[in-house]
Amino acid sequence: MNTGASSFSQGVDTAFIVILSISLFFLVGITVAMIWFVIRYNRKRNPKPRDVKDNTKLEIIWTVIPTILVLVMFYYGWIGYTPMRKVPNGAMEVKATGRMWSWQFDYPNGKQSNVLVVPLGKPVKLDLYSPDVLHSLYIPAFRIKEDVVPGLNNYMWFQADKLGEYDILCAEYCGVQHAYMLSKVKVVPEEEFLVWFNTREPESDTLESVGLQILKKNGCLACHSQDGSKLVGPSFKELAGSQRKVTTSSGEEKTVIADDAYIERSIYDPNAEIVEGFSKNLMVSYKEQITPEEVKEIVQFLKTLNEKK
Repeated sequence: MNTGASSFSQGVDTAFIVILSISLFFLVGITVAMIWFVIRYNRKRNPKPRDVKDNTKLEIIWTVIPTILVLVMFYYGWIGYTPMRKVPNGAMEVKATGRMWSWQFDYPNGKQSNVLVVPLGKPVKLDLYSPDVLHSLYIPAFRIKEDVVPGLNNYMWFQADKLGEYDILCAEYCGVQHAYMLSKVKVVPEEEFLVWFNTREPESDTLESVGLQILKKNGCLACHSQDGSKLVGPSFKELAGSQRKVTTSSGEEKTVIADDAYIERSIYDPNAEIVEGFSKNLMVSYKEQITPEEVKEIVQFLKTLNEKK
């Protein structure tokens, strides 16, 4: 299990221990009092009812003490939370994109990675973005979690204090593969980070097509297979030029040809024509993420997935 590895760990852990201790105090106290009342005032011991007068001192005690304890919990929670919203000057900004169902991190120099690589002891600000549904970026070892909401500018920051690799999770249910929306934070010495940061990625040995790279970048392969297997959405195998039975947004059932125009419509307006056997509203429009030129590259790649006759 990962221990605290960021500058926020101590504050969050202290707040947790304080709240847990107070909760246990009340659990034990109320349970003991309840058992004592059951024994002391059972019917056999008190066959005749008696009037019970008010006790002002007792009422003041059980009002003041819980109020103080609640304020104590608020205090520790507040001093643990406040620094999380105050980003220090000079923090490195990284765009963190959460989409169904993967994480992507874009650095200021244009470098992209599916793993968040950060230097030890340096503040890092994550600008949170989602092109589809609600996600939540959660790094347990750093004691930080923030919602990634479509259309909302949100952020989080941290300073990693220990070298190593730490889990990144999505803490907001976002669809059928929510549990597999995983990544890592890799904390390295500053010198090693600078080498990684300034090194261009080598050209792919597999000579991946541009279209395939675009599909991977936008997380399309999480929902659409290349081998014919059924995932959340229809498979890409033998898609181009095939006939598809679809239901339009108005409820009309018809057969269409999966030509270039159909593929573009499916990317920009995915709920206009739902393929038979699949559900609507599982895919959002990628009009803001994928350009028309990139759509053409995708179409060219999909044509290569047709079996050669």
